[in-house]
Amino acid sequence: MSAELSHFSAVSGAEERPLKILMVAPTSFFGHYGGHIRILEETRALQELGHDVTVVTYYKGQDVPDVRIVRTAPLPWRADYEVGSSRHKLVFDLYLAPKVLQTGLRLRPHIVHGHMHEGALIGGALARLLRVPLVFDFQGSLTGEMLDHGFIRPDGVAYRAWRRAERAICRLPHAILTSSHLAQRLLQTQFGVPPARIFPLPDCADIVHFAPGCTTEAEKAQLRRQLAIPPGRPVVAYLGLLAGYQGTEHLLQAAAYLKAAGEDVHFLIMGYPNEDRYREMARHLGVADRVTLTGRVDYYHDAPSFLSLGDIAVSPKMSATEGSGKVLNYMAMGQPVVAFDSPVHREYLAEWGVYVPPGDVDGLANAVASLVHDPRRRQLIGDRLRSRATAHYGWRAAGQRIASLYTNLLYQNSVRIA
Repeated sequence: MSAELSHFSAVSGAEERPLKILMVAPTSFFGHYGGHIRILEETRALQELGHDVTVVTYYKGQDVPDVRIVRTAPLPWRADYEVGSSRHKLVFDLYLAPKVLQTGLRLRPHIVHGHMHEGALIGGALARLLRVPLVFDFQGSLTGEMLDHGFIRPDGVAYRAWRRAERAICRLPHAILTSSHLAQRLLQTQFGVPPARIFPLPDCADIVHFAPGCTTEAEKAQLRRQLAIPPGRPVVAYLGLLAGYQGTEHLLQAAAYLKAAGEDVHFLIMGYPNEDRYREMARHLGVADRVTLTGRVDYYHDAPSFLSLGDIAVSPKMSATEGSGKVLNYMAMGQPVVAFDSPVHREYLAEWGVYVPPGDVDGLANAVASLVHDPRRRQLIGDRLRSRATAHYGWRAAGQRIASLYTNLLYQNSVRIA
């Protein structure tokens, strides 16, 4: 790879030519969380630059205006199945592979862009067939995620087999985009990927859509009444998936700790799935009156308004390898963030994060209480994080970097742009 490629710079004039891009998204796109938001925002940023993007994905998911989405057929025996972190994904990927091949042969893209490991593997077969570059959007270690979800054990035969498979997949692409510098180091040290193929592209935030003042005080008051949040009670906000590795149980336990300590704090927990399970857990812990679980929140229409109710935002994610894009939306909203200490959180929040050892419920609760009683500190941290999000984490600049990478890959591989 050339020095130009390693710095994301574009070949002179090439960036003005529209490219056809096929994105492989092995998930129920679009869902209002995490990696889905990265896929959508990358797509929109590339479209704004004039490129033609097609997303091939599973049959379920929400359609998005002005985004071309091609879906697989539904499973004949479980047409209503909502895929998640599950072994059932293997069947969905068997449906996805021929749909990607069919769509790719019809569209003849200049670039194949695979999200997650399955997307890189399936997209790699198409890219090789069409002799076009493959870009892999690496959002965390495959085996790391499987360990987080308890699918494999670190001392098992299955772990070693999946680790070898992950290493092989990581060496397929012409270039890999990573959501953090931690992921960059992981790819180099644990999977043997040459540094010249790795391009850190942190998750970003829509700093216009998510911004302080996006909701009026009257609208906030109405929304609080709608959610049954008592007036004047400080709100701790979380927006993301509800799952053990996301630290959802820790939030409920922290709410119980604060209630027992006499702190009048409300937890607004937004996201899905497993809402009923966590509502029952809140009742069992005696904090049903201090916790609101909203279920799924529409990312574009509702998320900024709901997040605006938060005086403090939290990210108790337990995974050490995955990204944490929700934190960037908190930052864009100008909210102080209490987070479990991890390299990814430190990369995003820098010195302005309020860090707690992973899994430390008492520490999480005490950090929240400290901020509740110090509004000037909350304001200072929130302002600094908003400035950091504005300076470093905007999607338009990220789209330009991706497009530059594409054109350099085509130049390196002598692919003609029709």
